Amino acid sequence: MLKGYREDSARLRVLISGSSGLIGTPLKKLLQDQGHAVHTLVRRSPRDASEHFWNPSSGEIEAGILNHTDVVINLAAASISRWLFLGRTPWAAGQKRNILTSRLDAAKTLATAITRATTPPSLLIQASAVGFYGDRASEELTERSSRGEGFLADVQVQAETAASEAESDVTRICYARSAAVMGKGALSTSLLKLQTAVGLGGPIGDGSQWWPWISLHDEVRALAYLANHETTFGVFNLVSPTPASALDQTKALARGMRRPHRLGFPRFAIVALMGEAGKEILLTSQRVIPERLLTSGFKFEDETLEAAVSRLLHSD
Repeated sequence: MLKGYREDSARLRVLISGSSGLIGTPLKKLLQDQGHAVHTLVRRSPRDASEHFWNPSSGEIEAGILNHTDVVINLAAASISRWLFLGRTPWAAGQKRNILTSRLDAAKTLATAITRATTPPSLLIQASAVGFYGDRASEELTERSSRGEGFLADVQVQAETAASEAESDVTRICYARSAAVMGKGALSTSLLKLQTAVGLGGPIGDGSQWWPWISLHDEVRALAYLANHETTFGVFNLVSPTPASALDQTKALARGMRRPHRLGFPRFAIVALMGEAGKEILLTSQRVIPERLLTSGFKFEDETLEAAVSRLLHSD
């Protein structure tokens, strides 16, 4: 069990980048509901005292904002799959550059500001992803596992390295390596739902590849859990404790929606249409385990695919 968990304890001042996104929006609300003072970084003119301007592409950030901040949560990053699912040429040079630089710019801007703060935060939570591990077949992957190969592994390694510059005797860093999030508003989830709804549900590739996953509900709870601890540091895999194959997941969605599961998307079509991006996003196999979250005492509320699909389909 991790020590120093805050439940009804001191109010934290939390600064979030990427607060308007899929994960940032509910995370901001949860932290506010827990009684914390939540501030956000925005790239437009601030509208109230809780918003603060930054421009990570130029390294700009409001002077002094990191002073007296307890926890920084960096969620800022360009979507890895957006271009793929919009039907554009997947991962052209400009798109790959945007995926990488958006993460590096955000991590570097925050790390620099933290190191220059007179009273720096005690914790930086740096969003990362299980892409770090690369394609590993059925190997069990924990936080102790080595990096993998491929574009996504390179991206996550570089972003984590950039964020590591913020570490000091005062500031700890948590690297939150998240799986694909299952929830309303998640692009991949929405497209799988659409595919299933129109009767085209079925295996992605042969379906045997392990797809790490986590419900949006548990993703947000896990990030808040890390923020509320006074001793968290290092890597945490934010994935469900119940590993599942791609076939398991598409079947669970079809059952929940009461739709057929027959057609799917064969491997040759994925490779032909999506190239490298299709291979890394849809066909890579990663059996990732949330070892450190479990040993710390975190309790998942959507442990099974059935629970996550039910929340996806029936929650408000």
